[in-house]
Amino acid sequence: MNKRKIQMSESIELGIVLALAGGFMDAYSYICRGEVFANAQTGNMLLFGIHVSQGEWSLALHYLCPVVAFAAGIAISDIVKFVLRDYEKIHWRQLAVFFEAIILFAVSFMPQNINLLANSLTSLACGIQVESFRKIHGNGIATTMCIGNLRSGTQNMCEYFHTKEGKFVRKGLLYYGIILCFIIGAVIGNMCVKMVAESAIRIASVFLFLVFCMMFIDREKEERQNVRQ
Repeated sequence: MNKRKIQMSESIELGIVLALAGGFMDAYSYICRGEVFANAQTGNMLLFGIHVSQGEWSLALHYLCPVVAFAAGIAISDIVKFVLRDYEKIHWRQLAVFFEAIILFAVSFMPQNINLLANSLTSLACGIQVESFRKIHGNGIATTMCIGNLRSGTQNMCEYFHTKEGKFVRKGLLYYGIILCFIIGAVIGNMCVKMVAESAIRIASVFLFLVFCMMFIDREKEERQNVRQ
């Protein structure tokens, strides 16, 4: 049973939906919430340093809080994993992604005058996702950021040119495909923000609820197979 759960959490279909959500969240926080990154914490750290150097402490805090919240999301994911790792009725990753979806749904009701809180909560959700879903088909792939995927995809393509082994092409295309899904998520996020402003993040919440449900559907298939055996 545990083996099948792990396979589902690393499936391509889940990776696609998670990458769509990841791109959506970054576009939403940047376009709609004061040009802060939900996922790209390197960018937030850079801007934090710039504003500190200029003595702009309130703006510096604007970028520091999401970084701290992102780290807190990683910690929360690990705590959930530790507490529920032996719980068989529901996988800990399902609870993590459900919690993430609830957080984003709550953010959709927050007005512009509390963007600091909205961005921090969005980054908290991203931290949960990046720690909970770290692999696709056994490959270390992030669904909330692209730089690592770009490096790994390019490395695999270079390996193919040296070895002519098809597995490296497949891996490279997998990494590039997730990057493409992330970009598509950003495009969708931009379009939705233009239409419904702060409420747009509910679409990302729907993506994550879909992931939650997809993992349940897979468990049901597994149970039917066990009964037949």
